[in-house]
Amino acid sequence: MRGTADVIDALVGIAPGSPLDAIRARRPEARSQAQATYHALFAPEAPGAVSGQERFAIARFVAGLHGDAAVAAFYAEGLAASAAPAALGEAVDAASADAAAQGPYGHYPAGPLSRENVIGPTYRVDAKTRAALGLRLAAAFEHAHVLVFHPRDATPDALKALLDAGWTTTDVVTLSQIVAFLSFQIRVVAGLSTLSGR
Repeated sequence: MRGTADVIDALVGIAPGSPLDAIRARRPEARSQAQATYHALFAPEAPGAVSGQERFAIARFVAGLHGDAAVAAFYAEGLAASAAPAALGEAVDAASADAAAQGPYGHYPAGPLSRENVIGPTYRVDAKTRAALGLRLAAAFEHAHVLVFHPRDATPDALKALLDAGWTTTDVVTLSQIVAFLSFQIRVVAGLSTLSGR
């Protein structure tokens, strides 16, 4: 995986001393906290029960859901560097393609906001991909799809599916943090890339 002092700078192609570097320098705390969050999620001192392979596989999948090829490629490099077998990377790619959607979907409780209800697909990992991913990652991908495309529809049953697949409550927090961080990181990269004219 690319060694870099700042992942967002690397993804956008921000050179030291450039106008975009100056823009980011105006928010030093935001810049340093984004990088610290990346390290906490993808190079933690105490990784716990969520392996590096799982972390990078989830990130690769979520980047695919957002349709960001550059960010997805970055996390694919991380997955490969974690000594993941090629079959796992292929399964993540297959899942990402199968789970593609537009969103957001979901339902509000009956009331004035319910006119914004949008019906959309609920993703389920197919049998072949599930066998390659394993139960934990398959459940994680289905949950990530809910968080990205159906945030209003998260239910206790969705969390129970993760627990049944071997995720602990602490693991679920880590999984949710990865999904949230990717959503943030991708938006920052998109905004800075727009400013750079890319």
